[in-house]
Amino acid sequence: MPFGKLALHHTSVPSGTAKKQLVDRPAGDAPRPAGPYVKPQDNVPAGILYMTLASFLFAISSAIAKWQVAIYPVGEVMFFRSASSLIVCAAVVLPFTGFAVFATSRPGAHIARGISQSISQTFTVIAFSLMPLAGAIAINFSAPLWAALLSVIWLKERASPMRWAVLLTGFSGVLIVASPGSDSIQIGALFALANAIMYGSVTVAVRGMTATESAVTLLMWQMVVIAILHSFLLLFGFRMPTAIDAAMLCFSGVANAVAQYAWTRSLLLAPTTAVSPFYYLMLVWAIGIGYFVWGDVPTAGLLVGSAIVVGSGLVLLWHEARQKKRGQ
Repeated sequence: MPFGKLALHHTSVPSGTAKKQLVDRPAGDAPRPAGPYVKPQDNVPAGILYMTLASFLFAISSAIAKWQVAIYPVGEVMFFRSASSLIVCAAVVLPFTGFAVFATSRPGAHIARGISQSISQTFTVIAFSLMPLAGAIAINFSAPLWAALLSVIWLKERASPMRWAVLLTGFSGVLIVASPGSDSIQIGALFALANAIMYGSVTVAVRGMTATESAVTLLMWQMVVIAILHSFLLLFGFRMPTAIDAAMLCFSGVANAVAQYAWTRSLLLAPTTAVSPFYYLMLVWAIGIGYFVWGDVPTAGLLVGSAIVVGSGLVLLWHEARQKKRGQ
C-alpha cells in the first residue's frame, strides 16, 4: 500500500508539476529549466499495467514485512524498510533537484505529517503480525472512506446523501472484515483501523499543503522524517539479521519505492477512474500470498467485507469524479 498512503497506502503524495517533470524526464538527461508542464497523451493500457505492477509490489512489500516481523522487532523492520525507501527516493530525486528540494516555509507541517505517517506505517506492520495479510489490507482500503469523512469534518466539504450512504456501507464492510468476537483478530483489526484513519487524515492534510509545496518536496520531507523517527525504534530492540534477512528487509523498502513510482506513473498515463480499480488487485495478491505462504484460507467474512469496502471505495471514486465534472 502506498507507504503513506507516498501514503504516499501505503505514500499519499498527490501528483504535482515537479513530480511529473521528474517522472517524465528520461534517465541520464541533464536537468532542464522548468517550463510549462505538458501532460503526456493518455495511454490507458500502459496506465493499467503500471497500476497492476504497483499493486503487486505493494503486496510483496507488505508480505515481507509480515514475514520479518515474526523474527525481528517491529522497530527494526520499520527502520530497514524506511531507510531503504529513502535511499532509493534520494537516488532518484536529488540528482535533479539537489538539496533545494527541502526548501519550505512550512517545516512544522512536514514534520507533523511525517510523525503521523511513521505511526501509521508502524500500526500497519503490527496489524500484519496479528491477523491475516489480506484482512489487514482490506481494512486499510477503508482509508479513502475516512478521508472523505474527515474532509467533511475538517474542511467543511458538503456531503451529499449519496456520499453518506457510501461511507456507512463501506464502514459496515470494515466491521465484517474485523470479525468482532475473535480477540486476536480484534486487536489486529484495531491497529489496521487506526492506520486507515491516520492515513485518511494525512490525505486530508496534504490537500492543504499542495498549494505551497511541490510533490517531490512532500515526498522527500516525508521520507527523511519517517526514517529518522523509525531509527529511534531501534532502541527498543535490535537483532543482527542474517545476510538473507537483511536483503529481504531492504528489498521490502525498495519494492515499496518502485511501487510508488509505478503508482505515480499510472496516474500520469491514464485518468484516475480508469486505473484506480486495478489498485484493489493488491487484495487478490494478498489473499494468494497469504494462502501459499501462511496457509490462510479466506473466510466468508473476509470476502464479503472486502467486497463491500472495495465496492464502496469505487462508488465513492465514481461519485467524486462525477461531482467534479459537474462543477467544471
